[in-house]
Amino acid sequence: MDDDAPSGPVLSAEQFGRLAGYGEPEWAEAGQQLYTPGDDSYDFFLLGTATVDIVRDATPAEPERLIYRGFPGDFLGELNLLTGQHVYLTARVVSAGDLVRIGPATLRRAIAEHADLADVLLEAFRVRRDVIRAAAGSALRIIGRPDAAETLGLRTYVTQLYLPHAWLDAASPPGNELMRSAGVGAGDLPAALVNGAVLRRATPATVAGALGLTYRAGDGPPDLVVVGAGPAGLAAAVYGASEGLATVLLDRSGLGGQAAKSSRIENYLGFPQGVSGEHLTRLAMAQALKFGVRIFSPCPVAGLDLSDPDRPAVLLADGSRIESRAVIAATGAHYRRLDLPRWAAFEKAGCIRYAATELDVRAYENRPVAVVGGANSAGQAALSLAAHGATVNLIIRGAGLEAGMSSYLIDRIRVHPRIRLYAGATVRALDGDHRLSSVVVEQATGRSRLDCHALFCSIGAVPASEWLTGVDTDSDGFVRTASPPYQTSAPRVFAVGDLRSGSTKRVATAVGEGASAVSSVHAVLAAGSAR
Repeated sequence: MDDDAPSGPVLSAEQFGRLAGYGEPEWAEAGQQLYTPGDDSYDFFLLGTATVDIVRDATPAEPERLIYRGFPGDFLGELNLLTGQHVYLTARVVSAGDLVRIGPATLRRAIAEHADLADVLLEAFRVRRDVIRAAAGSALRIIGRPDAAETLGLRTYVTQLYLPHAWLDAASPPGNELMRSAGVGAGDLPAALVNGAVLRRATPATVAGALGLTYRAGDGPPDLVVVGAGPAGLAAAVYGASEGLATVLLDRSGLGGQAAKSSRIENYLGFPQGVSGEHLTRLAMAQALKFGVRIFSPCPVAGLDLSDPDRPAVLLADGSRIESRAVIAATGAHYRRLDLPRWAAFEKAGCIRYAATELDVRAYENRPVAVVGGANSAGQAALSLAAHGATVNLIIRGAGLEAGMSSYLIDRIRVHPRIRLYAGATVRALDGDHRLSSVVVEQATGRSRLDCHALFCSIGAVPASEWLTGVDTDSDGFVRTASPPYQTSAPRVFAVGDLRSGSTKRVATAVGEGASAVSSVHAVLAAGSAR
């Protein structure tokens, strides 16, 4: 790279001085390392007269690489300052001089107290993350088969959390070479290399542990724990933290929930051109980090301890316990599956999918696929696949699309030359050797076999409420709440989004519920303080 810092916003002299007031000045000698890979965390630095190189350390396969050089007047830091991810680059002083050191907690306070500083730093951190993703992705390298479900799950996780990484197809020459040098066999896939360490049969959980993204206790118990990082949970976390509540956000698998898997949301207010669920999730994550939310994912929750009505505790699957003043449950729902022979085998092979993100659809250009379901998510998936050149068979149980799909999607599906609708239809069989090749569909007129290399299943979901021990649910497992305060039968425990009984399954509704629940939290906490 050039010896320049990444392009992006810079601090004015006045902003530099104001931010310096939050830190401690010190002198740095040439050759001094301010942080190195493997450090649990690092500090934010304002460069007075010092010049500092940010480098990716040498590996047996690659020499040291300069990522960028910070000159006097610049600052050092990127998104992992806020996410808590372990350090994966080295900061080395190349010209001695003075600098100002600001700890992560103090930096969060400065960002919260000065909107203009927050705007500059958050955008600069985003730009730097893009630069690092391009230049230093080898700090995390993933090798796998692109069509395997485990590989897709891992790639989806690192993409959702915007982690710098490099992806290598195991069948490609570079992938083969890396497998040989790392001692990775076909049975070890997907594998991940994290700062030189090899993770075999890697999962989001093992990668998160290696990167330092698993749960760590903070300086004290939080005011609010939000469980579930879909639109409702992200909104609750943003509003809670922005209104002064120390907030922790937990999610079992990643960020964005089902919305993150939507290829295009066109009816969300403020995005007339539409927005992908992935992009919306990334914006929400940046907002949450801006206000000081501590995000941990994957972080499975096992239950609740309601023995103290004023201090509900979230119990994690690893045995950890997080006490707080309030809990907002936003764990949404799990995807439904068709009860068909070989479903699990084809799912494991990556031939059955529950989302149509860019990662999902790009492998099916000019290939036949099936989409099962008659709601908006199914319509969006069909249109996205068709737009990428796939031939789409849209299979629904009902007589028509009007019962569950928005009219703008119906109009486009009806005229799209690559989409064929099978109404009043049921999938009866899945065929193929190791890979799906066809499905058998039954209608009133009989059965037909359709060429199909992937089946995208969008037939609804069941609530993820099993962890809410001691909380009332309806006959289907959805959580009962008062409306609109969103409080459950348990004191100081609230439920929002798809998890809640009677909720409207829309992104905008989920965001509204998450934000509104925070007002209810404040009211309950205020009442408790007045006792």
